[in-house]
Amino acid sequence: MTEVATVRRSRITPEREAELYAAVLDLLREVGYDALTMDAVAARTRSSKATLYRQWGGKAELVVRAMRAQKPGVISDIDTGSLQGDLHSLIGQDDCAMEQNAALMRALAMAVHTNDDLRRAFKALLVEPEVAEFQGIVRRAVERGEVPADNPALDYMVHMLVGAFATRALIDDQPPTREFLTSYIDAVVLPALGVSPR
Repeated sequence: MTEVATVRRSRITPEREAELYAAVLDLLREVGYDALTMDAVAARTRSSKATLYRQWGGKAELVVRAMRAQKPGVISDIDTGSLQGDLHSLIGQDDCAMEQNAALMRALAMAVHTNDDLRRAFKALLVEPEVAEFQGIVRRAVERGEVPADNPALDYMVHMLVGAFATRALIDDQPPTREFLTSYIDAVVLPALGVSPR
């Protein structure tokens, strides 16, 4: 069983790390998670497998950290003064980046359900930190009085947003776009919370 590595024995420059992460994501899009190997990453990045294992512990952590690194900005930095503004800022990527993100999620979807190491790394390094940051947006909306603290839809905000992003291609055969997600937030998420879109 592979645990999420916490101790690193070597240092890699931020530029080199970004280069490695970009190569990992390219490979993930090309071959999917199961066929992606540390040998392939080492060859693509001109690295030694020993260095990769020493730095990231294994494939699962390397892939998830690469996905986390390509996300623009930090959710906890978003504070526009309104829930609608915060949610619109949350989906602030351009359409091309969102389409690439959706492709990566499709490449991982099945593997997350069948690979324990990947599921643990995905939850610990990506899902839990982002949900915790997102809760800050929700908390501020409650503190501002925009949403009652006992609104039952608060518990499902993440599910609503992830669901819209993940099922756009499946249902509509189209990638998620800013226009679609903005419209979804205004038509579905905000009304569920009792917030009138401006």
